[in-house]
Amino acid sequence: MEVKHINYQTTGQVCSRAIHIDTEGDKIVRVIFEGGCHGNTQGLSRLLAGMNIDDVISRLDGVQCGSRGTSCPDQLAKALKNNLSR
Repeated sequence: MEVKHINYQTTGQVCSRAIHIDTEGDKIVRVIFEGGCHGNTQGLSRLLAGMNIDDVISRLDGVQCGSRGTSCPDQLAKALKNNLSR
């Protein structure tokens, strides 16, 4: 199966500037955040490896960081929804 690379520029008030995602079929292979809280984004990236894409979207979509209206996890869900035809 082919690995698909997604390079997503975040929008809104989030600490990460970009998210790089590798997928294979319906699974997350790797996620790398540029910027953001290093410990949190590194932990999130490790938890997501091997997860089903639809599960990731359903769990992270709409997660808020304070009153910012979005978050790094929410931006990841948006990147997956906007770049993969489901």
